Amino acid sequence: MSVENAAPPALDGRTLRDVMSNFCTGVTVITAHDGESPLGFTCQSLVSVSLDPPLLSFCPAKTSTSWPKLREAGSICINVLAHDQKDMCSAFARGGTDKFSGVDWEAGSNGAPALDGALARIEATIENEHDAGDHTIVVARITDLTVLRHDGPLLFYRGGFGRFDA
Repeated sequence: MSVENAAPPALDGRTLRDVMSNFCTGVTVITAHDGESPLGFTCQSLVSVSLDPPLLSFCPAKTSTSWPKLREAGSICINVLAHDQKDMCSAFARGGTDKFSGVDWEAGSNGAPALDGALARIEATIENEHDAGDHTIVVARITDLTVLRHDGPLLFYRGGFGRFDA
């Protein structure tokens, strides 16, 4: 029996998306303030990278119109959404709208918006970025964090939203 070094089969984006939709993720809204107005976008790709130093990462799409503006601000707040914040998630996922309309927030210690009702908030500064196909891997250094409420998180699974109660 011989082993050939054949090229792996091409993967299509739809199949990859369908398979990856079986991996449940939490939902966050990443915010910043550019000195004139609050900025933000919905993000499901948050992951803890290191405890020492405290680092996290997330992956905005290269087509994002929000990420370049947040990048320029430098300081961000990751707001971990609760199960009852689906509407907020949807609002921050849309482009071309006032995402903060009707949203209560206060400036965190780094100036980035901390959204009312979030389960937790993580303040961070951008450390570096890495090219990754149609996304960018962002590594950020955590500067402050706190749990704000104990409730079920907003989860995304197979194209829909749900919750988990431990």
